[in-house]
Amino acid sequence: MFWWPFIKNQNRPISNPHTYRGHNMNIEKIAKAIEADAGQSLEDLRQSLAEMQASEGRTTTKGQILLRTVRTKTGLSQQTLAQYIQTPVATLRDWEQGRFPVPGGVLCLLTLINNHPELLAELQAA
Repeated sequence: MFWWPFIKNQNRPISNPHTYRGHNMNIEKIAKAIEADAGQSLEDLRQSLAEMQASEGRTTTKGQILLRTVRTKTGLSQQTLAQYIQTPVATLRDWEQGRFPVPGGVLCLLTLINNHPELLAELQAA
């Protein structure tokens, strides 16, 4: 059983504290369905659903996605990629985890590496 049948479209402004973007959301019912699918109790599920409902949940930026894509595509560790782009590994980790936005210049470099992985050899030589 999937949880999304429990979300019903209301096509009206959000006024009920149990709505999410115009949809009714029964957190307990959804949590039980998800836990039934998972076959186990999920510790912070209800809190996560409440955060989602309140639009307080975690968001993923394009920069984070690009950074992870480049690391996956190239097979580089955080440490190695940080050395290639001459940045502290803690900074790269902060970008990847969304603590700080990835700067524009780094986004450009990551886009180039994503589209042309052979450029890593030039970065390694620098």
